[in-house]
Amino acid sequence: MITSRRHLLAAGAAASMTLGLSAAPGQASNAARFSLAFAPHEGSFASRGGLIEQIAYAADQGFTAWEDNTARDRPVAQQEQMAKALAQRNMTMGVFVASMPKWGQSRPWLGSDDGSEREAFLADIAASVEVAKRLNATCITVVPGFLAPKVPVDIQTARIIDLMRRAGDIAAPHNLVLVIEPLNTLTDHPGVYLQTIAQGYAVARGVNSPAVKILADLYHAQIQAGNLIPTLEACWSEIAYLQFGDNPGRKEPTSGEINYHTIVRWLRAHSFTGVIGMEHGNSLSGREGEERLVAAYREIDRS
Repeated sequence: MITSRRHLLAAGAAASMTLGLSAAPGQASNAARFSLAFAPHEGSFASRGGLIEQIAYAADQGFTAWEDNTARDRPVAQQEQMAKALAQRNMTMGVFVASMPKWGQSRPWLGSDDGSEREAFLADIAASVEVAKRLNATCITVVPGFLAPKVPVDIQTARIIDLMRRAGDIAAPHNLVLVIEPLNTLTDHPGVYLQTIAQGYAVARGVNSPAVKILADLYHAQIQAGNLIPTLEACWSEIAYLQFGDNPGRKEPTSGEINYHTIVRWLRAHSFTGVIGMEHGNSLSGREGEERLVAAYREIDRS
């Protein structure tokens, strides 16, 4: 079965590469455009060159969006260059991260008794607004820190809801949406505060603002709780952005256990038109892996 699937994916990649002839800057791609706004990131097509070359290559394969978690930390000139490249190819900018947690230190504790980290977080949100304007982004990822020791979780939740209300008030006048991202604690991020989509739903409903919604990363969700489609169904009113990645391994769809064909059919049935971040690696190295990546997304896009 593995050999058969890889043969199918390789055939799909060859067909995609045939369509994916290079287009001049500012022109439409010759590749068939994906019907959903799948968003690669720097590294998805590393063999094709640097950031701008990878954006061009992605457009030539029919991708209509781009994602860059680290965009906030890039020099202003590079942010402007990226925005120009995306505009030339008529591509939508996906998320970037507003405030990166200190993973090795398990901070910040946004629900702790000390409010200084909450104020620093709000300063990061204000600075990220300017980055979003530069990039023409509409959604910004927020990771609401780690669990604070010795503080009841319900008290932390109340404090984080209050904090996200204040953050939403910063974002709302600029028509920006802060998407809070639940992360798994079993494989990648032990100790984070926000661990499930359902928990994110409780926070978002508590905030009750169009400027604060959920980023549903299905790789994290599968590891932490599973039951993906019923969870999406229950929490859909508060979900503004999705990310794909298969499990185990966090590679492209069809490489693991998640049935992304069914997920895509569910999204179509719910008329989802937002960006879907491709926040994962490639299961194969080099150009073979890049071609398999494109073929895998072609396969699920036909679902």
